[in-house]
Amino acid sequence: MNTTITRYGIIGCGSMGREHIENIKALPGALVTAVADTHQPSIDAALALLPFSPPKAFADHRELLASGLCDAVVIATPNFTHIQMMRDALATDLHILVEKPLVTKIEDGVEMMRLAEGRKGLVWVAQEYRYMPPVAEMIRMAHQGAVGTMHQVAIREHREPFYPKVGDWNRFSANTGGTLVEKCCHYFNLMDLILQEKPKRVFASGGQRVNHLDESYGGKRPDILDSAFVIVEYPSGARASLDLCMFAENSVDNEQIVIVGDEGKLESLLPSLTLRYGRREDWGRREVWGQPSGSGKGVSVRRVWDTNIKYAGQHFGASYIEHQHFLDAVRNGKPAQITLEEGLRSVATGLAAHRSIELGRAVELSEVLPSGW
Repeated sequence: MNTTITRYGIIGCGSMGREHIENIKALPGALVTAVADTHQPSIDAALALLPFSPPKAFADHRELLASGLCDAVVIATPNFTHIQMMRDALATDLHILVEKPLVTKIEDGVEMMRLAEGRKGLVWVAQEYRYMPPVAEMIRMAHQGAVGTMHQVAIREHREPFYPKVGDWNRFSANTGGTLVEKCCHYFNLMDLILQEKPKRVFASGGQRVNHLDESYGGKRPDILDSAFVIVEYPSGARASLDLCMFAENSVDNEQIVIVGDEGKLESLLPSLTLRYGRREDWGRREVWGQPSGSGKGVSVRRVWDTNIKYAGQHFGASYIEHQHFLDAVRNGKPAQITLEEGLRSVATGLAAHRSIELGRAVELSEVLPSGW
C-alpha cells in the first residue's frame, strides 16, 4: 500500500457513494482513484466531484477490483447487491468499507463472514450514527456511569418519506430488506452499542399508512412501511424502543436518542446537536425539590460539535469521523470498529421486527439468527 496516499475505489456512485467521495476529499492523505457503477449518470455525477484529479471510471466493479488502482474500496450499491459485491471484494486483499444495511438476508451475511475468514484486508460495516458528536458524547458519558445502570434506551425518528433512488429500487422490501432494515439498522446497532448487550427478543407494530400508496412501478405498488413502533428486549432486562414515522416532515429535532438509568438521564437531539443531562439526585436537591418533573430543573443543556470535522455532509460530520477511524485502522493495522457480525446482528433485529409485524407476536432473535448466535 502507498504509505503517503491511501487510494480509494468507490463501488456504487449514487447519493451515498457520492457522500463518501465528499468525505474522502476532505480527508488528509486520501484520494479517490477509481469509481464503478452500471448507471452512467451516476458515474458522471461522481466524476463532477473530482475535476482536478479524475479517477478511472468502470462500468463493472470487478474491473475496478482488479485494476490495481486502489488500496481500499467503499461499497455503496443497492442493499440487495451487497452480497455479490462482497463476494468479489472479499476475494481480494483490499480493505473494505461496506454500507449499511450489510445484507437483506441473514444467509448472505453468514456467507460474507465465512468468506472473510483469514483475509488480510480490513472489513468494516458503515454505521455512522454512533459518530455523530452529541451521540458519541452521550455514549461516552453513559459508559462512564453518568446515568448509573442503564435500563431504557428510546430512539425516535420523525422525518420525510424515502428519497427516490435510481430505478426506484428502494420502493420494494425485496430490494431493501424492509424499512426496519434499510432505515433502522443504524438504530438497532446503537441500542446494542449503548447497552453493551446482544438483543434477545423483538416486538413490533407498523404498517404502510400514508406514503407511496398511489405510486406504481411496472404495475407493482410499493410495499415499504412508513411508520412503526419497535421494542427490543435484552438479557439483562434492559429495553430499547424505536418510534419511526416517515410522514412527519414538520418536526423539530427529528432525531432523538434517550438513555435512562437508575441515577439519571441523557438526551441527544438532532439536528440541533443538543445534549441534555440530568441526575435524579440533582432534581431532588432541596432548592429544586417539589418542581414538576418537566421543569428542566437540574438539567444541563449544551451543544456538542467537533471542530476537527472538515466536512459535515448529510450526517452531522459522522461519516467524516468514521472515515478518519477507518483510515487509521487501514494504516495502522487496527481492527474494524464495526464488524461483519455486528452489521449482521443489526439487520437481524430489523428482520425480526418485520416478522413480528407479520405474525403479530414477539420474535426471538434465535428465530432469525443461526444457531449459536
